[in-house]
Amino acid sequence: MGSGPTEQDPADAGQVQGPVSAAGIPPGDAFSGAQARSDAQQEYPRHWEADVVLSDGGTVHLRPIIPADADQLVSFHGRLSDRTRYFRYFGPYPRMPKRDVERFSNVDYANRVAFVALLGDDIVAVGRFDRLGERDSAEVAFVVQDEHQGRGLGSILLEHLAAAARDCGLRRFVAEVLAENSAMVRVFRDAGYQVRRAMEEGVVHLEFDIDPTEESLAVARAREQAAEARSVHNLLHPRSVAVIGASTDHRKIGHAVLVNLLTADFAGPVYPVNPEHRSVRGVRAYASVLDIPDDVDLAVVAIPAPGIDEVLDACLAKGVKALVIVSSGFSESGPDGREIERRMVRSARVHGMRVVGPNALGVVNTDQGNRLNATLAPRLPGSGRTGFFCQSGALGVAILATATERGLGLSTFVSAGNRADVSGNDMLQYWQTDPATDVVLLYLESFGNPRKFARLARRLARSKPIVVVKSGRNAVRAGLAATSVQVDETSVQTLFEQAGVIRVESVAQMFDTALLLAHQPLPAGERIAVVGNSSALGMLAADVAQAEGLRLSCEPVDVGAAAEPEEFAAAVREAALRDDVDALVAVFAPPVAVPGTAYARALREALQEAGTTATKPVVTTFLAAEGVPDELAVPGSDGSAAWGSIPSYPSPERAVLSLARATRYARWRAAPQGHFVRPEGIAEDRARDVVERLLTDGEHRLTDDEAVELLGCYGIELVPFRRVRGADEAAAAADELGYPVAVKSAGEHLRHRSDLVGVRLDLINAEAVRAACQDLARMSEVDDVYVQRMADRGNSCVIDLMDDPSFGTLVSFGLSGVASELLGDKAYRAVPMTDADVAALVRAPRAAPLLAGYRGDEPADLAAVEDLVLRVATLVEDLPEVCELTLQPVLASARGAQVTGARVSVRRSSAAPDTGPRRLR
Repeated sequence: MGSGPTEQDPADAGQVQGPVSAAGIPPGDAFSGAQARSDAQQEYPRHWEADVVLSDGGTVHLRPIIPADADQLVSFHGRLSDRTRYFRYFGPYPRMPKRDVERFSNVDYANRVAFVALLGDDIVAVGRFDRLGERDSAEVAFVVQDEHQGRGLGSILLEHLAAAARDCGLRRFVAEVLAENSAMVRVFRDAGYQVRRAMEEGVVHLEFDIDPTEESLAVARAREQAAEARSVHNLLHPRSVAVIGASTDHRKIGHAVLVNLLTADFAGPVYPVNPEHRSVRGVRAYASVLDIPDDVDLAVVAIPAPGIDEVLDACLAKGVKALVIVSSGFSESGPDGREIERRMVRSARVHGMRVVGPNALGVVNTDQGNRLNATLAPRLPGSGRTGFFCQSGALGVAILATATERGLGLSTFVSAGNRADVSGNDMLQYWQTDPATDVVLLYLESFGNPRKFARLARRLARSKPIVVVKSGRNAVRAGLAATSVQVDETSVQTLFEQAGVIRVESVAQMFDTALLLAHQPLPAGERIAVVGNSSALGMLAADVAQAEGLRLSCEPVDVGAAAEPEEFAAAVREAALRDDVDALVAVFAPPVAVPGTAYARALREALQEAGTTATKPVVTTFLAAEGVPDELAVPGSDGSAAWGSIPSYPSPERAVLSLARATRYARWRAAPQGHFVRPEGIAEDRARDVVERLLTDGEHRLTDDEAVELLGCYGIELVPFRRVRGADEAAAAADELGYPVAVKSAGEHLRHRSDLVGVRLDLINAEAVRAACQDLARMSEVDDVYVQRMADRGNSCVIDLMDDPSFGTLVSFGLSGVASELLGDKAYRAVPMTDADVAALVRAPRAAPLLAGYRGDEPADLAAVEDLVLRVATLVEDLPEVCELTLQPVLASARGAQVTGARVSVRRSSAAPDTGPRRLR
């Protein structure tokens, strides 16, 4: 078992013994199905159902077993080989008795749980666990049909069984395995759990805790990436394509798709499907996909939505691996179309197929060994090393045309339309390991699974830049509404920044940035040189560069409008060779007497002679051209612009802005990734007990004592305080706490105001405390006050949460004060956070220099502030039920970070963490 998309799963090579039978005893001798029925019978757990991708890219549907599966269970058992039955049951078991069938197909979903994996109507794998007595342990077993062993079903069953067991309050699995079944031992060991083993009389006893570990999550995600990448690989590398709805009518989309496939010279056979014609475009046509004599890997569907069920049935029977549906009339058309779309996707997945669309433009693979253009776009850009995903079919045509005009070659292109199945997340998984793609472009209108997108983008951006246009800030188009979740704009921006995604505002900016990333190296730093033959253009470039945070190594070099090509080239060469230059901007206004092409060739040759083309990026405003002019291009094998070509922009501003984006990305990529660490002294189990005790039907605001108890579980201590009523109790509390003290009004409208109107500080005796209480009572008309020991003086900060139900929790940090509130001077990071994320968050607000000793002040203990932020982040990651948490004020000084106020609320959370077992959206 491993991360490669074609490696076999050892779990499928052999099977674990049955959950309740002793070694060598058939399950029928255990106890009857009637006895097996538990009093803890639960409702059918629909949330355990999942569509999953297997290691070969196919799909199956996983769900809890139901009594109606009895006949299919018997058929499944009959298809198993004698060896597989022997490994599963420790002896001959050719026929499943009726009482075993009844027992195996009737479970209580609490003490006894079983999953079936369905391919079409057939069960191809079964996994189950049975609780052992009253303990928190269960015995686990699973078996996979011989024909489907090696597809990763064993590891997927283990993941989902473990997740279901945790839902049922179980903490541990045990299993009995024949000693000769070494492959089964490896499935548990390679899953990332700490497995304890013992052997007796030829049977290996395995025992392991099922709580997720860092290693088990890493293993599951590696397998997820390999499987989903393989499913997209199957889609983009078909050996044959059928066009269902291929038409002889030039006005119909079925005609356009067929023509485009043939024009691109697809490397495999193309089969038109049209029941009314014997041939289309000179290619033999078939009445149905079932009539095609050879295998069909990919079917492009161009028929109206009402006919999709019949076509889908034929494709399922034919064994088609993937569908691209370019026709419309699905969820974008209303409730009826949405139901057709959902039914279609469910049926496709349970029969092992992935679906692009519907309402899609199609898919493209420019690899010379494939040459796939299964789209409605007649013109394709040349081959290149940029992958492109977009959701809009109409915009996709314009995008492909623009890529062609600007000389940006593509490796692959997918327009997902309504994105009912294959999504941008699938493409990120594919491009992660695709050797033909170096740059990723995304046009996103919405997110289907934003938490997963954040994880995948962050991993991919460490090796390949991702440039994103995110539209739909205020609304989602109808076709995407069924598969989208609303994400707050602050969450979107935080997601992109934390994941290293380069966000741009328009398609034009996307291509500007992509041209640089696809053809030039990343800059090593922020130092640039500007060389040109126009002082006006040079100064304009310099101004934009400095505004974007780039630094000029020297004044812009102006060789003059009358300079010869050799003089211009010499100035460029000299600037490129400077040690204090990380990137070069060449601005050029074509003279009247000498053709501009001569200067372009001289520029390219000068940079090649300098030997800096692999280390220092160059952008130009040459000939006022967009893209890569021929004179600045390094031709690839197919004549398109290849690595080392110099992009040109129509204005200095656009050239420098693209360079600035690449520089910021390079800085993010070079920065330490950090590590996911847990602070010491955390009592997670005790904290979870506190939250469970406090949860109600709605939202619950914690009392002072409850908040102190919960925060204390994570090592977050508040400066000692008392809540009292009246001046006399306040004076007594101050004597107990020790002077000096602060007195705060308990009135909510005054308590948390940053101007401290409801607070009296540095009270040094009982008389001052009584006077403060009386003053606050007159102001707030509330007799209750807080008396708190004075904290060390420092900068007042605030740490709080922003709870986005669809995306997750953001932790924010900022300095307190009216000015900070007015300007919104807060920084955000999403959980989970690395130590590097925490350090960056604390330093991100514009007022953060106040913590570092601004104007000679004593710097605060930033390590203490970071530790506090990390504890907050760990708390909300462990306890998603915490929907509100505000620490304010936090006083940061050289002596540490002291929390003087806290507000906490909890409610039941429906958010699905990104740590569960693998499943498709």
